Amino acid sequence: MDDRPYHHGHLRATLLAEAERALRDDGIDALSLRELARQAGVSHAAPRRHFPDRQALLDALAEAGFTRLADEVCAAIGGAGVDYQARLRAAAASFVRFATRDAALMELMFAAKNAADSAGTREAAARLFGVIGDLIGEGQQAGALPPGDPYRLQLLFGATMQGIAVLVSSGRIQPGQADMLISDAIVLFTRGQPGSS
Repeated sequence: MDDRPYHHGHLRATLLAEAERALRDDGIDALSLRELARQAGVSHAAPRRHFPDRQALLDALAEAGFTRLADEVCAAIGGAGVDYQARLRAAAASFVRFATRDAALMELMFAAKNAADSAGTREAAARLFGVIGDLIGEGQQAGALPPGDPYRLQLLFGATMQGIAVLVSSGRIQPGQADMLISDAIVLFTRGQPGSS
């Protein structure tokens, strides 16, 4: 029996960071609350104060992933200036960077989003897709993107970027080639539209 006391001021954050590392290095099957407790130096029961079961941990990881990705996409858009094509490219590059750096987390995020059991995960995912949706809507309104159903265009944009990320993660292309593919995709999305570069 593990008698170690629970003394950890930032246990939830520590467990999430350790879980993300394990996910990245060893895959989802390596994630266990008991092993995370061992890594954090606390009793095996301590993680249950924050995550009643393994699924709660996975949901929290997915929520944190969506939050971080939304923050990164917002920062990329904000830092790209006023040119629409540059802002769309920055959002795409940010998405692809995250998806290639944290492929296992990205897979978990989308699996959790589709399961939709966690309100926190749904809200964090909605924020990310709201940011991208707003960018798509802005492009359509300005004539930089084709008219039509903005949700379909958002899905196409996301699928294209996810596809580029998979090509990198699977070794089909080198990471440096992703930038060229992103640029090509943005040109295709905006080609021939009034106001496009």
